[in-house]
Amino acid sequence: MTRRVARIRRILALLGLLGAFYGIPLMVVTAQPPTTPPEPVRPPGAAVEPAGDETPLPVTILPQPARTDMWRQIRRGEAGYVPLPDELAGLAIQSEGEVWRNFRNGPYKAYAGWYLAFVVAGLAIFYVLRGRIRLDRPPTGIRIERFSFLERFTHWLTAVCFVVLGLSGLNIVYGRDLLMPILGKETFAPIAMWGKLAHNYLAFGFILGLALMFVQWVWFNLPTRADLVWLLRGGGLFGGGHPPAGKFNAGQKLIFWVVILGGLSLSLSGLQLLFPYEFRFFDGTFRFLNDWFGTDLPTGLTPLAEQQLATLWHGIVGIFMIGVILAHIYIGTLGMEGAFDAMWEGEVDLEWAREHHGLWVEALERRGALPQPAE
Repeated sequence: MTRRVARIRRILALLGLLGAFYGIPLMVVTAQPPTTPPEPVRPPGAAVEPAGDETPLPVTILPQPARTDMWRQIRRGEAGYVPLPDELAGLAIQSEGEVWRNFRNGPYKAYAGWYLAFVVAGLAIFYVLRGRIRLDRPPTGIRIERFSFLERFTHWLTAVCFVVLGLSGLNIVYGRDLLMPILGKETFAPIAMWGKLAHNYLAFGFILGLALMFVQWVWFNLPTRADLVWLLRGGGLFGGGHPPAGKFNAGQKLIFWVVILGGLSLSLSGLQLLFPYEFRFFDGTFRFLNDWFGTDLPTGLTPLAEQQLATLWHGIVGIFMIGVILAHIYIGTLGMEGAFDAMWEGEVDLEWAREHHGLWVEALERRGALPQPAE
């Protein structure tokens, strides 16, 4: 019994000694006042190279007071240092993106919608007031070739591709607001997906059609003196009768150049969207305009700003061309008798050709290329 009590006393004495060894330093440390936080963690001196007279911004992982100048630089889109090859990774905030989004979801969609509604309403009113343009005299029954097979193939290749591109593009802009509430998400989603795929791939068919169209028809669409007469008479709306025209009248020539130049612009901006950050067309264009015309367009655009401008320009030009092509479709179908046969069958009646393209018929007569009537 005496041995057991002695053993217990030795254990308690050992515990007390350990408590004194660890407890007293802990009490001293706890009783000391708090020290100031350490300095912010900074990168090595060679990691940040200040531009000009600017001082490098501190990199810290600890809470810091507000730095107004630092956030002002970030808000202006000044990129910081990042150890990555992607130059966009150092851009914390791109303020132009907010401007782009507000314009695209606001004035862009509103004005584009009003423009298309105005075109459709104008064509409907014109049809009611003017009616269909018919021949002044009965057809002769003599058919002459208006367009060859290659010309018709080029036209329909370009036309079909543009229709699909136009519808799928309108779906990208307005589909979520107009179609999805009607069709539902489950139906709208595959339509949007396949439309986007068709938009991407048929763009190359449209580019091919533009190239073929330019090669075959550019010589017939150069301006002449007869075009001025045609325009002054409004294509026959003023002065009575049909003004003289070659293979293409002034109205068709205007549509041709709108399609060629607008299609070229659409193709370039579309390639910039298909292959992001590979092309920078706007910065070079703005520099050219500033040098030659004294404009003050922004230069030194970031790759992201280039993409944002490409989306807006692609949509604006596309909407404008849709309105022009709607007028072209109207004239080629409801607006003029016999116009659709010219591009569908490739042949027109001789009387139709004389009334609408008299100068072209005269050129055929001089070459002896007109068929002779049967005895």
